[in-house]
Amino acid sequence: MSLEGLRCLVTGAGGFLGRRIVRQLLEEGREGDGPAEVRALDKAVGLEAREEFGEVNTKTLLTVIQGDIRDVATLQTAVQGISLVIHTACIIDILGHVDKRTLWDVNVRGTQLLLESCLRNNVSYFIYTSSIEVTGPNCRGDPIYDGDEDTAYESTQGFLYAETKREAEKSVLEMDGLPLKDGSSFVTCALRSMYLYGEGSIFLQGHLDESLQNNRTFLRISRSQALVNPAYVGNVAWAHIQAAKAMRDPEKVKRIRGRFYFVSDDTPHVSYSDLNYELTKELGFSVEPKLPMPLTIFYWYAMLLETVSFLLRPFVRYVPSVNRCLLTLLNTPFSFSYRKAQRDFGYVPRYKWEEAKQLTSQWIEKVIPLRTAYLKNKTN
Repeated sequence: MSLEGLRCLVTGAGGFLGRRIVRQLLEEGREGDGPAEVRALDKAVGLEAREEFGEVNTKTLLTVIQGDIRDVATLQTAVQGISLVIHTACIIDILGHVDKRTLWDVNVRGTQLLLESCLRNNVSYFIYTSSIEVTGPNCRGDPIYDGDEDTAYESTQGFLYAETKREAEKSVLEMDGLPLKDGSSFVTCALRSMYLYGEGSIFLQGHLDESLQNNRTFLRISRSQALVNPAYVGNVAWAHIQAAKAMRDPEKVKRIRGRFYFVSDDTPHVSYSDLNYELTKELGFSVEPKLPMPLTIFYWYAMLLETVSFLLRPFVRYVPSVNRCLLTLLNTPFSFSYRKAQRDFGYVPRYKWEEAKQLTSQWIEKVIPLRTAYLKNKTN
């Protein structure tokens, strides 16, 4: 199946993943058998993103809409005449920089408002970009090795971010099968992505900045044995395209509707810290051999910082650089297979590990002088 003739909306289109999805949708239209239109919605779609979209030689119409996911009027305009929505817009906050109400309003209420707009406007298909953190790890740090959608796991409350993604995903999947005005039914699914890396990653850029200030040595924040399976952003974007195509297939749609899928790729299983090293070792970077302190003491240190933050709350907003939930996330072996996505909707990674690594490393090499100059000016 193809996406020929569909009108697609991508939310969060100016973000790390959203930009890749928009570009790949436009590439589908190079031969004239892709979507009729792609609408790119975000609070801000920068000049760099617009130029990137403009580089694609396509017959698909691109419409950029700047607006807030919480604004009903914006959503009404964005979904009018749309067949497919790919919803990536969210706030990712693992340290607590964003207040709880804003995080919930964007990630949960924004998703629910978008779903309601889709039902009012007869949108047929809805794909939600979920997160591995919907699954865990839990507060005990129970590991999973090569898990799948049927792996039993006791989730516990942790990051507010994870809770908002879990609630939003639940809303999406519960709406599958609701009747539409044309007599058909609403089709939804969710893709739980692994940790994303690739060109333009703000998290990778943050670690790069730290390493540049540390003599080109990455700080170790996770044990080497805490194996996870990160995924290249281009592959996760491709999984969304493959899922969208499957939704138009009368047989495949029966298998995927109302379900969630883990999306990973062939990136080697490594710890978060060792991923940074793997992507930059050929550029002369290294990684610290061990954590700054034994993990148990590290937890107590994080708890102390959380206590200080709580005591200071009436007077000043202090956000610790580390907390216990983050330490658990970074130091728990947690990996998942994409076998079910491959079986049910034909997902196969578009980029092999070596290519993904090369593309990411080339981007890092380009930004090193820029980040070095920025950090130098910042300290002067």
